[in-house]
Amino acid sequence: MGTWGYYNFDNDAAADFAEDFRDNHNEAKLLEALVAVAEEEDHIDGDAASEALAAAEIVAAILGKPSRDFPADLIPVIVKLDASESEDLREMAQQAVQAVVSKSELQEMWAKNESAEDWQHTQQDLLHRLT
Repeated sequence: MGTWGYYNFDNDAAADFAEDFRDNHNEAKLLEALVAVAEEEDHIDGDAASEALAAAEIVAAILGKPSRDFPADLIPVIVKLDASESEDLREMAQQAVQAVVSKSELQEMWAKNESAEDWQHTQQDLLHRLT
């Protein structure tokens, strides 16, 4: 997995997910990525974790709380989605972020990195924006 920063769109899997979502934007795509991680009982694959974090960032943006580094090319897409029907997505996004932070390959990778604290702060900020 190519990673170039600790923000949630700063890796190949998340960037690919964002591009796919831009081209085929629907809540089912977000839910699929979130459920795959939130309901995983075992160790979470790094790519799946990255996709779930990207999906959670998109959910936060739909709810009017995008990150400062949110991809500009997704903004025209998210304004078309109905935030009033996003409560299930919000809850699933929160569960997915918590799962990634506690039991994922991505978390293990960042724990060994000098930017571990920045990555953790990014995830806590995302959880805060999802409340």
